[in-house]
Amino acid sequence: MKTYNHYSIFIMSGLVILSLFACSSSNEKKDFGENKPLNIIYIMADDHAYQAVSAYGSQISKLAPTPNIDRIAQQGARMDAVYCTNSICGPSRASILTGKFSHINGFYKNVDGGDFNGEQLTFPKVFQKNGYETAVIGKWHLGTTPTGFDYSKVLINWGGQGTYFKPQFCINGTDTVIETKRHSTKTIEDDCLDWLDNKRDTTKPFLLLYQFKAPHRDWRPDSMYHDLFSDFDFPLPETFNDDYEGRLAASENMMEIGRHLNRRDMKQIPPSGLSRRDSMRWLAYGDKGQYWSPNDTLNGDALKYWKFQTYIKDYLRCVAGIDRAVGSVLDYLEENGLSENTIVIYTSDQGFYLGEHGWFDKRWMYEESFKMPFLIKHPRIIDAGTTTDAMVMNVDFAPTLIDMAGIEVPTEMQGESFKGVFEGNEKKQRKSVYYHYYEWPIWHKVQPHYGIKTDRYKLMHFYYSMDEWELYDLETDPNEMNNIYSEAPEELIENLKYELQELREKYKDDGSIEEMRRMTDTVIRRVYNEPNKVMK
Repeated sequence: MKTYNHYSIFIMSGLVILSLFACSSSNEKKDFGENKPLNIIYIMADDHAYQAVSAYGSQISKLAPTPNIDRIAQQGARMDAVYCTNSICGPSRASILTGKFSHINGFYKNVDGGDFNGEQLTFPKVFQKNGYETAVIGKWHLGTTPTGFDYSKVLINWGGQGTYFKPQFCINGTDTVIETKRHSTKTIEDDCLDWLDNKRDTTKPFLLLYQFKAPHRDWRPDSMYHDLFSDFDFPLPETFNDDYEGRLAASENMMEIGRHLNRRDMKQIPPSGLSRRDSMRWLAYGDKGQYWSPNDTLNGDALKYWKFQTYIKDYLRCVAGIDRAVGSVLDYLEENGLSENTIVIYTSDQGFYLGEHGWFDKRWMYEESFKMPFLIKHPRIIDAGTTTDAMVMNVDFAPTLIDMAGIEVPTEMQGESFKGVFEGNEKKQRKSVYYHYYEWPIWHKVQPHYGIKTDRYKLMHFYYSMDEWELYDLETDPNEMNNIYSEAPEELIENLKYELQELREKYKDDGSIEEMRRMTDTVIRRVYNEPNKVMK
């Protein structure tokens, strides 16, 4: 096995990867037996920021490289403009599966948004109907039992989030397995390799969804990574001390590292003698903006700095486990002669804040939350080391995978295949992308908003309990610190609003503000289908 070690590749990753992606490659078609059906492995982490993938070259990732994830880009492509249509876990997963926006697939909020309707068309069902062996292993987080899969083993405890330790999995919608020894990432890794090696029908091409809980909150790494990064501190992001001037919605947030990371996040130990209920309350202190300190002297900027270092190191330790697990699967493909006939994708369900604007979490249309990592290896049409800034949305994933497999894309999918990007078809590339977030106020008081992004500008409308527009020139203000809506040329605003309205009509999301507010206010209780029995 040639999975790279995290402790030995810091310098190698920083030099090799940067040189590798200095320019885009040509897209000449390769001959690997094109009549043979392609396998697909779709790998997705939860809340993995593109800044924490070293193929993207961020300062943080240079200190915490991901060499195995980067192998996908080295052998294929790094996509630099992939965006989430609703930056929150469950809704993003629903959009990826269906190729439809949240308001069409019906799953538009994480909390009180209902269970995913498994009867609707999804891309695994399309593959299954076309002779593929299909499986999902790991995080599902959509409430209902997975459909369209010949095999499923998904996390079900902690509201479907799963836990890092003692995770519970439901197998094929019936039986529960409780893992008592392995970390969730290691368990999912081993289960994936076991399915590939022992459980699948080798006479069929396969589609495998390989999905991790990590690095979702509360960032508890495997014990093998506890000492990783302990000998240095990470640099603070440029916008770490953002004061949110000129951005009313941002100023009302509840996701600041200094104020809203709680004792549980910081791995504090409750005092002895507390009841379980009181222990949970003690650990949650900080969620509502209360200030607290691990000792009597730490406060202010020092406290904020300590919280950031504790948070970012645990987050990246979780990422290190994912990188190992990705390397294991890539090694398996190479060692078993499957690499030249398998499409491999690595992505997340949305972006995430790693201290930018002083934040953790996601939800916003600001770039760190909105933009997703997306690396893809296709042995027939993508040359090694390709980069592209073609704009893509997560609703495009399903039709693209279907198209790449040579299957007709269902007309009901709203997304569009971006296969043509790698075949030199510039006419099919998007000129703008659309976004709509609905949830309020849980968990982080992010105002519902919708908006449009072009190659240069981003226009957003916050509409629930305020009526605020924000406009950013990403060419001169890539960190989105200066809202220019009040001073921008009227013609520019009119053109952007016109294009925004066209997208809203195209995607059938052109209801009134009152209708959108009612969607946010609607409470649809989520009840997970409990499995039938527990196996030790």
